[in-house]
Amino acid sequence: MSNLEKVYDPSTVEERLYKKWMDNGYFHAEVEKDKEPFTIVIPPPNITGQLHMGHALDNTLQDILIRYKRMQGYNTLWMPGTDHASIATEVKIVAKMAEEGLTKEDLGREGFLKRAWEWKEEYGGTIIGQLKKLGSSCDWERERFTMDEGLSKAVQEVFIRLHEKGYIYKGSRIVNWCPICQTTISEAEVEHIESQGNFYHLRYPVVGSDEFVEIATTRPETLLGDTAVAVNPKDERYTHLIGKMLKLPLTDREIPVIADHYVDMEFGTGVVKITPAHDPNDFEVGRRHDLEEVCVMNDDGTMNNLAGKYAGMDRYEARKEMLKDLEEQGLLIQIKPHMHNVGTHDRCKTVIEPMVKAQWFVRMEEMAKPAIEALKKGDLRFVPERFGKTYLNWLENIRDWCISRQLWWGHRIPAYYCQECGEVTIARSMPEACSKCGHTHLVQDEDTLDTWFSSALWPFSTLGWPDNTEELKHFYPTSVLVTGYDIIFFWVVRMVFSGLEQMGEVPFKDVLIHGLVRDSEGRKMSKSLGNGIDPLEVIKEYGADALRLTLITGNAPGNDMRFYYERVEANRNFGNKLWNATRFILMNYEEEDLNLEVGLDELTAADKWILSKVNTLANEVTENMDKYDLGIAVQKLYDFAWEEFCDWYIEMVKPRLYNKEDATRHAALWTLKTVMINVLKMLHPYIPFITEEIFMGLQDREESIMISNWPVYKEEWNFQVEEEEISLIKEAVRSIRNVRSEMNVPPSRKAQVFVVSENEKVLDIFNRGKVFFATLASASEVVMQKDKAGIDEDAVSAVIPETVLYMPLAELVDFEKEIERLTKEKAKLQSEVDRVVKKLSNEGFVAKAPAKLIEEEKAKQAKYEAMLAEVVARLEKFNK
Repeated sequence: MSNLEKVYDPSTVEERLYKKWMDNGYFHAEVEKDKEPFTIVIPPPNITGQLHMGHALDNTLQDILIRYKRMQGYNTLWMPGTDHASIATEVKIVAKMAEEGLTKEDLGREGFLKRAWEWKEEYGGTIIGQLKKLGSSCDWERERFTMDEGLSKAVQEVFIRLHEKGYIYKGSRIVNWCPICQTTISEAEVEHIESQGNFYHLRYPVVGSDEFVEIATTRPETLLGDTAVAVNPKDERYTHLIGKMLKLPLTDREIPVIADHYVDMEFGTGVVKITPAHDPNDFEVGRRHDLEEVCVMNDDGTMNNLAGKYAGMDRYEARKEMLKDLEEQGLLIQIKPHMHNVGTHDRCKTVIEPMVKAQWFVRMEEMAKPAIEALKKGDLRFVPERFGKTYLNWLENIRDWCISRQLWWGHRIPAYYCQECGEVTIARSMPEACSKCGHTHLVQDEDTLDTWFSSALWPFSTLGWPDNTEELKHFYPTSVLVTGYDIIFFWVVRMVFSGLEQMGEVPFKDVLIHGLVRDSEGRKMSKSLGNGIDPLEVIKEYGADALRLTLITGNAPGNDMRFYYERVEANRNFGNKLWNATRFILMNYEEEDLNLEVGLDELTAADKWILSKVNTLANEVTENMDKYDLGIAVQKLYDFAWEEFCDWYIEMVKPRLYNKEDATRHAALWTLKTVMINVLKMLHPYIPFITEEIFMGLQDREESIMISNWPVYKEEWNFQVEEEEISLIKEAVRSIRNVRSEMNVPPSRKAQVFVVSENEKVLDIFNRGKVFFATLASASEVVMQKDKAGIDEDAVSAVIPETVLYMPLAELVDFEKEIERLTKEKAKLQSEVDRVVKKLSNEGFVAKAPAKLIEEEKAKQAKYEAMLAEVVARLEKFNK
């Protein structure tokens, strides 16, 4: 028999157990056609990553589901891997190089990429090691990287296929441009921050008249790129101006007044400047009206040579100079403060500049349709359902996707340009010659693909696509995606339309959405606030199980949660409770066979009660977990283990265990072990380390809890009658404890308990449970009778259904000591009453004291008088 250490120490257990699981290959999945697959692909963390609370929550949720399904007998695959995270990684490498006085250009593309791969080798495994500390049971033998050979092949294949279908094109459109990183960035990388800005009201003179129109803008520097001013065709204030020309301030250009329904007549002045090269909405208006696209900025955010005298100035410096000039010319009407959301690059915090750029795009209209239909038909499901609306809203308003980035780290676009005739060839490798003119001088496009382009393929590229592998056929589509609500629209949507386009079916059936982990005050964790909590530090101090349980307890899908250290401590204490309960069981098994068997007919009512309870619990927990109500499931397990099993059942069986002659002792031992093992199995997905260590100490037939069978409901363990019987006894115990508590009777003081009921069945229930009922109710003796005959008149009572419980007052209380204690309490309270009365009778005090202080003293008087009256009443009762 295995004896557990006196105290559970996670630091000595977790690493050993994880190594055991890895060495035995428990995490690894092979294609087994006779087993139903259950697959999860990990949202690949960046190779720049450090485990944070969001990762800890996300991966704990996935691990719970994988461990649960593994125990249910599914062929489980949790596919791990990391993302090259092109812009995030490149920014970090460039910053590191800057410390050495180097730039990308100093190294050249090949030199920089060599350095990037070295970075990947050095830092790529960091977060993987940290995920292992958390207990993540990923199939590490199948770990992938978004730029490994296989995934790079998949990325290239998708690009070529989409281009052949006419879905990928190169064209000039508005993009999010970062002037610091000097690349396009995706919407996912734009952080909208509420900022104090201004509305600048400007005059645009009407050519050939004294009239002018008033426009309001937050970005006056872009007026140099205006190519029209728009009004709503229904706006009677301006219909006479449609078709007329305006003098564009600070330039020698004239621009037309156009009519477009895009203009909101109620907003601002109802007149809008149209700058197609610097605003996404203006761009669309410009395309409708065939307007010129005038870009007035350089890639670094300075004004270009089309900006006249402002050329070379930083955009904000130019703004100041332009406003001065506008004011001098009488064209600046007023400046109004205005709070608005400003798009900033989440990496470098620079305000992004919408700019027209020649980039590679994916046409989204056709690919969005099946992704919309998938949700409407029920092929795809969000948990909670409300996030499906956000998914639909984004898809129904989707724009073409800019996939090119002006970066070196990433998948290079497979486009080759003929230097002679300009022909563009899309190919898997550099063509030997131009297909149009035969020239051999070709160069590859300098740009790389958006990181999301490769991660959109993750559910099938990791399984071997474009090759039709056995893994792909068996494990795709995956079962569930677990992710935060913040990347639904940028990653989830792209995986869905990519899966439908390339595989013909959705990449996952369910999308389980979780919220953010916030600090105890409800604030988002961030470096700027200094409120971030390192999961590894929590694990080091409390163990991985305590952290995991904290992240899941009370967690509802889609909702943010607050992190409290008090909860971590409470969850560590829960683990200790399980540990100590198991040590108690093993201590009583010392002279017995650990594998002793007992028939159900040998069990007592108490044994059947707890067995029936854990049986029902298995049913409920399974149902909750299948619905992804993981927080509800673990709360039920927690409550059952702590209260029903430890606080009630273990206390009930102690008299039987301590009496070696008790004929039901073996039944108690078997029940303790059986129920504990079932509880451990259901808790294992949540707290894998301590449950494994306890399980291995409590039995010697199975090699690991993680490959044991998940508990299932057994009809033969359904003991409803015994459940009702023990519930009645528990209610009696609670009632007696309440009475004793109200009377300040210490648990050590025993008293007779009379169980009075006219119902023979009730008396029989108490008679059969007499031994443990006496222990739990601190009874010196338990007497069952049909009436109150022979019971002292001053006995205190507690009423439960069909039964009255009596306890002689004299046995509960030592009269002499209680009279002495109450007399002292009476004198003390009388003194307090006299002091307050004297104070309130003092006219000087009442005249000078604040009203609030007087009210406080009156409240004290009322409180002390009430307490005194209660003590006097109790003294009178004892002195009768």
